[in-house]
Amino acid sequence: MTTADVVVHDHLVDQRLLQLIRSDAEAIDVGPAAPRSFEQDAICLLLAEKAREGKTVARLKWGDPFIFDSGGKEALFLHEQGLPFEVVPGIPSSIGGPTYAGIPVTYPEAGDTLTLVRGDEGETGEPAQVDWKHLAKVKGTIVTYGAGPQLAAAVKALRRHGRPMSEPAALVYRGTLPSQHTIQDTLAEIEALVCRSDHHGTAVLVVGRVAALRQHLRWFDSRPLFGLRIVVTRARAQATELVTRLKELGADPIEAPTIEIVPADDPAPLDDACARIGSFDWVVLSSTNAASYFMSHFLASSRDVRDLKGVQLCAVGPSTADSLSRYGLKIDLIPDEYRGEGVVRALEGSQKLMGARVLLPRANLANDELPDQLRDAGAAVTAVTAYQTAAVDFDTPGGPDVYRLLLEKRIDIVTFTSGSSVRNFVKVIGADQTVDLLSKVDVACIGPVTAGTASRLGITTTIMPSDYTVPAMVQAIVQHVNERQQRTTPTDR
Repeated sequence: MTTADVVVHDHLVDQRLLQLIRSDAEAIDVGPAAPRSFEQDAICLLLAEKAREGKTVARLKWGDPFIFDSGGKEALFLHEQGLPFEVVPGIPSSIGGPTYAGIPVTYPEAGDTLTLVRGDEGETGEPAQVDWKHLAKVKGTIVTYGAGPQLAAAVKALRRHGRPMSEPAALVYRGTLPSQHTIQDTLAEIEALVCRSDHHGTAVLVVGRVAALRQHLRWFDSRPLFGLRIVVTRARAQATELVTRLKELGADPIEAPTIEIVPADDPAPLDDACARIGSFDWVVLSSTNAASYFMSHFLASSRDVRDLKGVQLCAVGPSTADSLSRYGLKIDLIPDEYRGEGVVRALEGSQKLMGARVLLPRANLANDELPDQLRDAGAAVTAVTAYQTAAVDFDTPGGPDVYRLLLEKRIDIVTFTSGSSVRNFVKVIGADQTVDLLSKVDVACIGPVTAGTASRLGITTTIMPSDYTVPAMVQAIVQHVNERQQRTTPTDR
């Protein structure tokens, strides 16, 4: 898909897949909820037209293109037009949904057949025309994907023709997504639910003994942060670790970067400091960005890491230390505490700071706490701008509508990893609106400096790790969520 010039996609395709489309490629939504309606014949003609223009066309379908879908019809039309094509098999919703719910659609001793019944995948909303009398008597698993009336018709037909009402069954809504919801019960209880007049949800219906295995095989929706929508305001280039960790724990991260990291407007002070690196006793690097920009400038000329011999390196935090270690450098000091006082104490414990010459590459918006405290301890500090933090307006077309999601109470946690990310979030949303909206959700700050910025802006921090790192922050979120669930879960007496 990343090589396609045109991507013609169904409306139900996950947005995360659509993000893989090249920025210069044409994306056309042809699903039933698309801005403009496309009949099936029109889709076939569209594919042929784009292909004849010499473009590489990807037809991105939901599920498998050849299972209860129009993929076969579209491929046959291309064949008749003499246009070459290839088909990449997918996972149909009737298989993927139950698997993510912890339901294997086949299992030893649970019957020797698996029957897939057409549901909402068809071009009409009518129930499938099958021999329900004989199907009800087949010992095995029956799976269908459909909306309320279709599911009700299927369940009624099975009951009418003798399917045991005590048989295990399940409904899987929004399968494979962070919002997945599963109901597992007897066929009688499932019938009562789908026959309700207010039930309109589309789901995968599983009928058979395999449905009872969910209580033992749940894996997707049992993760500690499953279904929680968590806003990540960190710069996109630095957000990968946080987003990945949240996803692995089942959360639905919403990326709304409020800042971006860019080179300093004037690199001359940093380049000058690098040129006379031998005149410093210490280089103190307080972030991964500071480490990366310092090293890139240092190595930009004919210098190499051997020129750092005799200069001691202090890395504030394990992530910063990891960034330096990639260059094969030995880290002389990693303070136990990542605030200014902790860095000064660690340096004083290593050697006397009186008269020590300290180079401090940092962000343009960094406060003066650390350099002031180093100077108070007697050090001669050279603070230079290594990089800049620029504001990003995440409230743009195509981006997440964070304001609306907060207003509709569809966000659970908002995370901040720097003071500037807090300030720019408030700038985009609005001061009064931010205070009001964030009072209704949990706010996670990576450390006391960030939390202090939030507090000064009227925002209350409810989650903060003891170690000011991304892994510790994620663990603190998990602990907070677990404790909240324990408080709200009734106990047997």
